[in-house]
Amino acid sequence: MLQTLKDYQLNYLRVLKSSYKRYIHKNIDFSQKMIGLIGARGVGKTTFLLQYLQENDLPLAKKLYFSADAIEIESLFEIAYNFSKEGGKLLVIDEIHKYKNFEIELKKIYDMLDLHVIFSGSSALQLDNSKGDLSRRAVLYHMKGLSFREFIELKSSKKLPTFTYEKLFVDHENIAYEISSKLKIYEYWTEYLKMGYYPFYFENEGSYLLRLQETINTVIEVDIPSVFPIEYDKIIKLKKLIKFVCESKPFKINIKELSVKIGTSDYHTLYKYMEYLKRGKILNLLRAKTKGDNIFTKPDKLYLGNTNLHYAYCQNIEIGTIREVFFMSMFDDDVLSVPAKGDFLINNKYLVEVGSKNKTFKQIKDIPDSFVVADDIEIGHGNKIPLWLFGFLY
Repeated sequence: MLQTLKDYQLNYLRVLKSSYKRYIHKNIDFSQKMIGLIGARGVGKTTFLLQYLQENDLPLAKKLYFSADAIEIESLFEIAYNFSKEGGKLLVIDEIHKYKNFEIELKKIYDMLDLHVIFSGSSALQLDNSKGDLSRRAVLYHMKGLSFREFIELKSSKKLPTFTYEKLFVDHENIAYEISSKLKIYEYWTEYLKMGYYPFYFENEGSYLLRLQETINTVIEVDIPSVFPIEYDKIIKLKKLIKFVCESKPFKINIKELSVKIGTSDYHTLYKYMEYLKRGKILNLLRAKTKGDNIFTKPDKLYLGNTNLHYAYCQNIEIGTIREVFFMSMFDDDVLSVPAKGDFLINNKYLVEVGSKNKTFKQIKDIPDSFVVADDIEIGHGNKIPLWLFGFLY
């Protein structure tokens, strides 16, 4: 078994083509004994793992990569134990969510073996404390799709900086001027919104949207059922929910109407479906801060997870929705909430209204720390900031 896995590892490393380093390389503290990389299918987790494996200074014999769904694996611990006996030091396990009760096995590896472990899993993954208390042992990192900045770097081969949103709010004019003086922002903008979020776009641009549809179907039909208790015949309801969100504007949600559309009368079940798709990074759910994060609390807005999903799934594209979806997809899940006025509240401080270049301050007039984030402008002024700049957060 161990030799077979080592042979697989050599093949994976031989066919590794990408040399581009994603933002996540700088974010991870590799000194931790056990690291988990969580992210949506297609965002580049496997590429990241193989890049790290390839560049690690350890001899190849002391490193082992395998995918939990590659072959029939009876015990993760037995593989790790035998690898450790042979002097192994770095164990990299991909697609960990495909292995039943992986938490218990990883806990044993952590407690009993002198191994540095990195594993990846679906964004739907939950580390259940009842199965080995892994959450206290593994440090988790969440990997997103390509930012607008990363997409431009891949297209142009130019290195570009990142900025915090706090920095953008106080210095956006200078930042936008510096960036736009080096490249034509809107040469890349539309292409990114349509097809730039998932790195596999650069493997075959012509078949990208078809492959994206296949990827999302795999998330719904394979990844989500491997983590959550959902019967196969209920999966069609998840697809109906996606279609409904695709055809709707992200305004107030009518739960009764939504229940009828997808064919369920149980609101709790509907809320569960929303949460499953959120965990799979197909949906984004937004609530007011006062509502908290209870999954059985009605979200104020529903979005698709990124703009590319709209172009893959929606027949009619609403540009106002695309702008909001882009803005939301550039932030971590817990940063944004729904305000009483405006579109987004950032960390309970900055109020944002997203719109076109002609968007006014009418709805958020005289509110402190309020901003209009506008599309179709290269450089803003005062409290009006270009939308594209928020693609430089990571």
